[in-house]
Amino acid sequence: MEQSKEDIGTRADLCLYRIQTAKESLKSAKILLEAEEYKGANNRSYYAIFHAINAVHALSGNSFKRHKDTIGNFNKNYVKTEIFPREIGRKIGEAEEIRHASDYDDFYIAGQEESERQVMIADEFIRLAEKYCMEQIKLDDRNGY
Repeated sequence: MEQSKEDIGTRADLCLYRIQTAKESLKSAKILLEAEEYKGANNRSYYAIFHAINAVHALSGNSFKRHKDTIGNFNKNYVKTEIFPREIGRKIGEAEEIRHASDYDDFYIAGQEESERQVMIADEFIRLAEKYCMEQIKLDDRNGY
């Protein structure tokens, strides 16, 4: 099947779609938190962060098959270079660990305070990622990319 030019989006389109997906995951996390489903809230908070990271990667055309590679590349190219604050790199690592424990550790007990923190971190990161993405898209528009 042949794709028409209208079917092919830009990197900016993909970035904005992924930001929207991140926001939807965050909304789900908040609903789960309100329902006292803390493990589920931790999962959706992590995936909100993950989709926002992928939004940033979309702008550079990078894509990774494994979560480890996605986060590792983000830390190397965006946190270590201080495009994003170093503190956010630590928070992302923590969110990944909590999500993994929530999803796979049989006796892990997720609590309200921890889940509230994960939702706040996801919200903070989405805001940072969206701000970065919008700035980059505007730069690309001005430079004719």
